[in-house]
This record gives sequence, C-alpha cells and structure tokens, in this order.
Amino acid sequence: MDLTVPSEVRELGAAARKFVQREVAPVAERMDREDYFPRELFRRLGEHGFLGMTVPAEFGGLGVGYLAQAAVLEEIARVSPALALSVGAHANLCVDNLARNGTDAQRSEFLPRLISGEWIGALALTEPSAGSDAVALRTRAERAGLGYRITGSKQFITNGPVADLLIVYAKTDPAQGSHGISTFLLERTTPGFSVAKSLDKMGMRGSPTGELGLDGCLVPADHLLGKENDGVSVMMSGLNVERAVLAAIPLGIMVECLERSVQYARDREQFGKKIGQFQLVQEKLANMYTDLETSRWLVYAALDSVERDKRNLRASAAALTHASEASTRVALEAIQIHGGYGYMRDLPLERLARDAKLLEIGAGTSEIRRLIVARDLLGPGFAE
Repeated sequence: MDLTVPSEVRELGAAARKFVQREVAPVAERMDREDYFPRELFRRLGEHGFLGMTVPAEFGGLGVGYLAQAAVLEEIARVSPALALSVGAHANLCVDNLARNGTDAQRSEFLPRLISGEWIGALALTEPSAGSDAVALRTRAERAGLGYRITGSKQFITNGPVADLLIVYAKTDPAQGSHGISTFLLERTTPGFSVAKSLDKMGMRGSPTGELGLDGCLVPADHLLGKENDGVSVMMSGLNVERAVLAAIPLGIMVECLERSVQYARDREQFGKKIGQFQLVQEKLANMYTDLETSRWLVYAALDSVERDKRNLRASAAALTHASEASTRVALEAIQIHGGYGYMRDLPLERLARDAKLLEIGAGTSEIRRLIVARDLLGPGFAE
C-alpha cells in the first residue's frame, strides 16, 4: 500500500484551506453560538467542486477518490467541524451513495443539483429505537400502485431539517429481517414528510440534526435505490465508506489543536520561562502529535481499503474509533495547555472539544466499532 499523498490531493487540500479561511472562518463562531446553518456556503462549495469529488465527471463531479474527499473535510474541520460534518453527510452519505448505487436516470436527475449545492442531501437511517442496531429499523415501505408508501420516523439525522433529498431506509419485507430492507430517494416536497423537531446539541452546532416524520410518503418505484430488499448491502458499504471518510474530521480537529498548542507553548511565559520548556508540557505536545500521526495513518489505510473493497469493515471501524477518541484527548489537552484562556469561548478550543465528542458516537459508537473489529479478527461463529 502506497501512502504517499498524490499531488492532486495536496492541491485540493491547499485550495480547500484557502476557501475555508476566506469563507468559513468568518462564520464559524456564529454557527456555534446561534446554531446557525450557513446554507449559502453550500453553493460556494459546489462552485469549487467540493460537493461531488467522488462522482464521475460525466455526472458533474471531479472523479477523484476518497483520500481527496477526506483531505477537504480535514481542512474544513480545522475551522468548523460542524460544517465538515454537514458537508460529509451531503457529499459522502448522500451524493457518493447515490453515485455508486443509483441508475443513470437517478444520477442524471439528482446529482447536478446536489453537486452544485442548489440542493442539500442527507441519509436517514437511525430511528428512535434503532440506533447502533441499524437493521432493527421499523420504518415500513409498502407497495402502493406504481410506487411505495413509506411510514415511520427517523432520529438524529444530520442535515435532516434542511435536506432537499434524503436517502431513506425502510423495511419492505419485515419477515426477512435484515434481508427485507430497501433504500429509497425521498424528496423534501413529498406529501407526508415533516421535520418533527430540530435537535439542540452539545457540539457540532450549526450542523442541523433532526427528527423526521414519514406519514405515508408516496415514492415512485423509480426512486428505489438499488434492488428491493437489498438495502442492507447499500447500507453496509455506505457505513464503511462513511467511517473512513468522516474520520478526517477528527484529524482536522487534532491538527488545529496541536498547532495552536505548540505556538502557545513557544509564546506563553510562566515562572520566568516559556511554558514549552517545562517537561510536562512537552510530554503533552508529544502525546498530541503521536495521537495525530497514528490516527492519520490508520485513516489513510482505511481510505485505501474502501477504494479496493467497500465491504471490508475492519480498517474503517478501527480508524474512526482511534481517531475520534484521540481527537477528544487532544482537544482537552490543548485546553489544559492554554489554561484559563483555553476554557474561555474567545478561543475555539472548547468548541473543538465539544465537537470532537460526537465522532465517538456517530457512524456507530466506539463500542459498536470495537465489536466490528473484534468479530472480524475472530471470524465466523463470534457474531454474538
């Protein structure tokens, strides 16, 4: 496996860095304080090609791989993990999923509006009684004339309150359990769709999260994504790619925290010395760097893995588990190094710490991801 970052990925990362400083930095604090979603940024992200990076050029994308997509998310996450989360939910969970599993007609109809940022996308899987146990969902899709009627509810859906197109999972044959799930494309304007509640979160504020209602939503048969009752295949490959790509968000958090802490340790004086001269501060910086670099290589390995096999779960689960937990540690250590200043909202460190925690919960909790890794290591017969 070649872990050298290609020049095109570095160039995209540099372009994203400039965009983020110019467009995102001025609104990052407002996003957190007001739980403000800067929808207009999606159009500008689209203009720069950042919303359809993995989509083939024939459908308006850049046709680059997951490493490039992750590099852009990392740059956004340095300034606003919340925006990075919404962009990831849009560009990976929805757009990439549609590009991989959709028909040519579906891709032609929906991808241009999503890639341009005119529309915002989301993925609706989690339910009030089906979180980590994703296949236990209760939302039903029943045949109705030339389409399907979907009834149920979804919970904790990133971009849900603002999404124009959602990828929705529902059971079409409950008797088959996980083999009776199908995937649908649902437009926001469909009668029966509603945002039951926009949720108020500890962190990732400005990335809308909602509880959604599906009250007999009639979806045309040509909005079925993939084959009927084969939704678990779409689901698992999508979750695997999601974990690998979204693991770039904790990387961005760690890079920002480490750079700020190194600079502060060089500048801050106590007891007649720069605090960087104290060995306990040096130990913290060394540990932060080690957490960042071990996470980076696990994430890069996972991104390489999903390019080759989207159903190989171990690498992605391990990468997101390690990187998410490391980002929480690094953010808290950055606050510690900055002392009282770090605890104040004048600096973004306390926001980065709050944002980091979500990555230990979303895309399968750390506990579930550890089970995935362990069971893959142990092999058949250890699923329970």
